[in-house]
Amino acid sequence: MSFLVEVAGFFIIALMVAAVLLRAIWRARRMAAADGTERAMKVYRDQLQEVDRDLARGTIGEEEAERIRLEISRRILELDRDQATRYVGDPAPAPMRWVAIGVLVAGVLGSGALYLVLGAPGYRDMPLVERHADAAEARASRPGQATLEAEFAARFPEPEDFPGRAELEPMVAQLRAALAERPLDVTGYSLLAQNEARLGNYRAAIAAQVRLIELKGEDGATADDYAYLLDLMVIATGGFVSPEAETLIEQLLRRDAQHPVALYYSGRMYAQTGRPDLTFRIWRRLHDLSDGDAPWMDEVRSALPELARISGEPRYTLPPRPAPAGARGPSAEDIEAAEDMSPEDRAAMIEGMVDGMLARLANDGGSAQDWAQLLRALAVLERREQALEILQEARTVFAARPDDLAIINDAAEAAGLRTPAP
Repeated sequence: MSFLVEVAGFFIIALMVAAVLLRAIWRARRMAAADGTERAMKVYRDQLQEVDRDLARGTIGEEEAERIRLEISRRILELDRDQATRYVGDPAPAPMRWVAIGVLVAGVLGSGALYLVLGAPGYRDMPLVERHADAAEARASRPGQATLEAEFAARFPEPEDFPGRAELEPMVAQLRAALAERPLDVTGYSLLAQNEARLGNYRAAIAAQVRLIELKGEDGATADDYAYLLDLMVIATGGFVSPEAETLIEQLLRRDAQHPVALYYSGRMYAQTGRPDLTFRIWRRLHDLSDGDAPWMDEVRSALPELARISGEPRYTLPPRPAPAGARGPSAEDIEAAEDMSPEDRAAMIEGMVDGMLARLANDGGSAQDWAQLLRALAVLERREQALEILQEARTVFAARPDDLAIINDAAEAAGLRTPAP
C-alpha cells in the first residue's frame, strides 16, 4: 500500500509542476521594455508634488490645484493601462510550444521510470544515526553459534564426499579412541581437529581445537591456534560470524592487532550486520597487510571498490595486487646483513633479488612496503640513479594515497635519496 501511495504522490507532484510549466509555455510572450514609461511616471509624480508646493505658496487656488491633480491622475491611469496591454512580438510559435510540451512530458515520464527502476519506493527514510542504531541492534540480536550451526547442518545434511573419505573415517575413529586414553596429547588433538574438519564434523573439530588450546595454556597457545579455531567456527555456520566468533576475534586481535584472519572475519561481521563502512576500513587495511595469494584476497579486492562507494569514498582507487608470498624483495634483515659484507658478497646476495623485484613491480605492481624495500636495496647496491627513478615512479603511483606516500618518502630518506618530495 505504501508503495502505491508513494508512487502516486511522486506523479501528482510531478504533474502539478508540469501544469505550471505548461501554462507558462502556452502563454509565453516577450514583454515590452519600459522604453521611457518609468521616466514619464516620475515626471507625473514630480508634477503632483509641484502642485502641492504652488498651492502652499498661494500661486494657484484650491479649485485650480484640484483640476490639475485630476488631469495628472488621468494621464497616469492611461499610461498604466497602455503598458499593461503592451507586447513586443507575437505569442511563441506553435511548433516551439509543442516541442517544449513534448520535452516536459518526456521529462516527467522519464523521471518516473528512473524513480521506479533506481529508486526505492516504499522504503522509509533512514538517517545515518538510525541506520547505525539498526546495525547495532542486528549485531546484538543475531543468533548464537549453536543455532547457526544447526541451521547450516539442516541445509546440508549430507557430508561432502571426496576421494579417500572411506579410508579416513576409520582412522579418525581410532584417533578419537586413542585420545580418550591419552587426554593430554597435544599433537593428537591437533590432528583430530584437522581431520574432523576434513570430514565435515565441524562441531567435533571445534571441540578438539578448544581442547588443544586448553592443553597449551594461555602462554603456549599461539595466535594461529586461535585463528584456526575462528576459521572452524565460521565455516561451521556457513560463513556467518556469531557472537561467540566475535569474542574470539577480539581475543585474537589483542594478541596480534594485525592478524589477517581476525581482520578478515571482523570485516565480514560488520558487512553482515549493516556496517559496510567499517568493513571498508578493516579490509582496506587487510589488503595492504596481505600477500597477493592470500585466500581472502580475491573477495577483498572485488568488494573494496563497492564498499568505498557505499562508505562515501568515491575517490578511492584499488591499489595493485600485492606480490604472492615468497615473491617479495629482500627483507630489512637481509639488507641489514648485507651492509656488513664486502661489496662483492653484498652484490652477489642482493643483485638477483633486486632485479627480480624490479621486473615484478613493473609488471604486476605492489604495495608501498614492496617499493620501499626496493629503494633500500638499490641504495645498498649503490644504484643511486636507478633508485631516484624508482622513487619518482613510486611517488606517482601512490600520489593519491598519503599513508603509502609517507612510507615511500620515509624509505627514501633512510636510504639517503634526498630529493624534494611532491
